[in-house]
Amino acid sequence: MSRRVVIPVVVAAGVVAVAVAGWLWLRGEEPRPAMFHAEPTSAFYAAIDSRQADAAPLTLDEVFTPATRTLGALTLDATAQFGDCAEVLWGVSAEGCTQALQATYRGGGMAGQFVIFNLGDGRAADALVTGLRKDGFVRQGIAFDAAGSSAQVRAMGHFVTVSWVGGKASADDLVGALVALDGLGRVVQNRVVAAT
Repeated sequence: MSRRVVIPVVVAAGVVAVAVAGWLWLRGEEPRPAMFHAEPTSAFYAAIDSRQADAAPLTLDEVFTPATRTLGALTLDATAQFGDCAEVLWGVSAEGCTQALQATYRGGGMAGQFVIFNLGDGRAADALVTGLRKDGFVRQGIAFDAAGSSAQVRAMGHFVTVSWVGGKASADDLVGALVALDGLGRVVQNRVVAAT
């Protein structure tokens, strides 16, 4: 191989290596909420502690009803369903997860999202909550500044819900929006009633 061919190949490889390193450095870390509260599952959800006792998959229409299109100052932006829960998570895995449903909201200078994960049982749900607390979190489905954001994570039987809100609004407005998003988890209580 002549010297004229080797030099361009080495230069091209160097440019690619610098580009990859730059991309990794510039993308930074995935955002996490500034304030975080998490709860493990409880005896209240014993009737749906296993997906075997609650086998029907969730549907977007079941979770995000017409009544939930507006939550206080927030208006529904989009919904999505994922068969691969890893698409919604970073830094943590959801063992036995068969689906994740997500809704994004915006309004009043805020934005937020609600995600519900369908896992195999309460132990897997608690493990995901623990992982979200310390190892990783959900990917942002809608842009907002995570620096002042708040999140609520709950294991409820074999489900895990994540409510996350942030933006340029007062602390009271952000708390109100978080409570409203977290209310979407009431769909799990309907599953408890149906299973008893």
